[in-house]
Amino acid sequence: MQEVAPFSLFTEHDIYLFKEGQHFRLYEKFGSHEAELNGVKGIYFAVWAPYAKLVTVIGNFNQWNSYSHPLFPRWDQSGIWEGFIPEVNLQTTYKYGILTKNNILLEKSDPFAFSMEQSAQAASVVTSTWFEWKDEDWQKNRHKNNSLSAPLSVYEMHLGSWMRGTDEPEKFFSYREIAEKLVPYLKEMNFTHVEFMPVMEFPYDPSWGYQITGFYSANSRFGSPQDLMFLIDELHKNNIGVFLDWVPSHFPGDANGLHCFDGTYLYEHEDPRKGFHPEWKSYIFNYGRPEVKSFLISNAIFWLDRFHADGLRVDAVTSMLYLDYARNEGEWEPNIFGGNVNLEAKKFLQDFNTAVYKDFPDIITIAEESSDFPLLTKPVHHGGIGFGMKWMMGWMHDTLKYFKNDPIYRRSDHHKLTFASMYMYNENYMLPLSHDEVVHGKSSLIYKMPGDEWQKFANLRALFGYMYTHPGAKLLFMGNEFGQTNEWNFTQSLDWHLLEHKVHKGLQNFVKELNLLYKTQPALYENQFDVTGFEWVEANDEDNSIYIYLRKSKHDKEVIMVVLNLTPRVFDYKIGVNEGTSWEVILNSDDEKYGGSGVEAEIVDEEDEHWMNRANAIILKLPALSVIILKQKKLLKKPPKKNVNIKKELLKTKTPENPKNK
Repeated sequence: MQEVAPFSLFTEHDIYLFKEGQHFRLYEKFGSHEAELNGVKGIYFAVWAPYAKLVTVIGNFNQWNSYSHPLFPRWDQSGIWEGFIPEVNLQTTYKYGILTKNNILLEKSDPFAFSMEQSAQAASVVTSTWFEWKDEDWQKNRHKNNSLSAPLSVYEMHLGSWMRGTDEPEKFFSYREIAEKLVPYLKEMNFTHVEFMPVMEFPYDPSWGYQITGFYSANSRFGSPQDLMFLIDELHKNNIGVFLDWVPSHFPGDANGLHCFDGTYLYEHEDPRKGFHPEWKSYIFNYGRPEVKSFLISNAIFWLDRFHADGLRVDAVTSMLYLDYARNEGEWEPNIFGGNVNLEAKKFLQDFNTAVYKDFPDIITIAEESSDFPLLTKPVHHGGIGFGMKWMMGWMHDTLKYFKNDPIYRRSDHHKLTFASMYMYNENYMLPLSHDEVVHGKSSLIYKMPGDEWQKFANLRALFGYMYTHPGAKLLFMGNEFGQTNEWNFTQSLDWHLLEHKVHKGLQNFVKELNLLYKTQPALYENQFDVTGFEWVEANDEDNSIYIYLRKSKHDKEVIMVVLNLTPRVFDYKIGVNEGTSWEVILNSDDEKYGGSGVEAEIVDEEDEHWMNRANAIILKLPALSVIILKQKKLLKKPPKKNVNIKKELLKTKTPENPKNK
């Protein structure tokens, strides 16, 4: 008769759900947990290794003896090995010794460990995730702060290179030290959320955290799980939400990791056409395997549950959805319908979104997805994938390509800035200017801009003004807000000393002001995912590189007008406005406090003449390379014009239909 463990955390229902791919709290069962048996305290261990001949626990408590503490295979053919080891405590370091069918002894880290060593050994650490949270007020109001009709301005950051000590620049700040500096900075800058690049444990620094070996382990470079919880708690107490990057798309082939975990392709596809990523030299999860689905969705819920994350930005979704991603002809196998969509990955993402929104309806899932895969942010029950938002990669590429142009060449690319309006309500979009755009020879954001120093900063202010007034949520990578001049380098701190210079400080002030404007003007956020929230006034003046559009709150209670002059000249410009409206300038990117030249953007005249298909007009003085934001004041009661010959008035007006006033 097979010997069984004297103690188990699993019920028969747990096993059923696990094997069906429907157990989404596996972290409560697998891994290492404090337990007590017959009055003796110790640690319960459980691991999935269905094709192993033997599984043992090796660690500092048994001098890393490979065979002294075997686990017991469950009787139910689940492939789970479990056991209770008395008098083992928290902070014990351990691994699993896994004897394969071929009698090779592997030493593997615990896939469910809550902490891992930062060393060549990379052992797992028995760790608790208990923490006394004090973010009740945030949790109570999170549904408002994460609403699609709320302002969402996200500061993307890499914990290891945001800021380091001046005395020891090679030394990381801890989570608690980061909290001390980051919280007041984000509050001052008026960001609503922060997004951390992966906080899960990874061995290779140049991967920036995207090659994860400890999916349930908080990155120990910066402290304990409780230290990370403290950071998130402090952000919440100061009304700042926290998104975490999550990477279910692939994992590295490190010997202690998930690859060939029990001597077989357990977590990944055995077929390299599905299981190996040719671009990243990593391994792709087997999304069709129920136990792997349970592992991944449990992992997503773990970070939302134990760490109070407010959302997950899912990395590399495109690579998951397409079987031919980064593959040449003949290197991939079509699906059962002959297409290139990975149907198992699609179903996994639908199940993931369904599960997390069921348990945490007020969080946001965000897809980094660069194709036009349909219905990504539509509900699963309507045939969608179920994400809350999607990065608007097309907007980002078109915008940067346009702004890189010298203004004299912008005429030919004029509609790169208008094209997004053709599809911007197809999905719930987040506008990203992320870390990917300031590395690998792409140059920093400020040095993408053309012209001399003044023009570079004026262009970047205009770009930011366009971004913050465009429909959709916003994401800005650290350093962009003050014009970091070097490309992002993960090995060192941002160049905070640049803020000693007026132009950099001015840019930072401008971003601070844009965030505040975005947070306080309902016209900029209430309808950011609704077609009623945007209207073009002038989209076709390529000769002057002028763009004018309106943003509107619900029921048009508030209206904002945005005017972009993307040429390096100052001139007066005639703008059509609705009859009876009055306007005031509320933001001028050329203001000296933002590093501008100080040209005042002012309404120099008002006319009753029909213009741009509107009854009246204003003449606005436009500074060079600027964004001007105006707000509509209360509607003035003017008597309607009498005996107006509309046809005659239209003939006087230069419009897209009548460009030469004929």
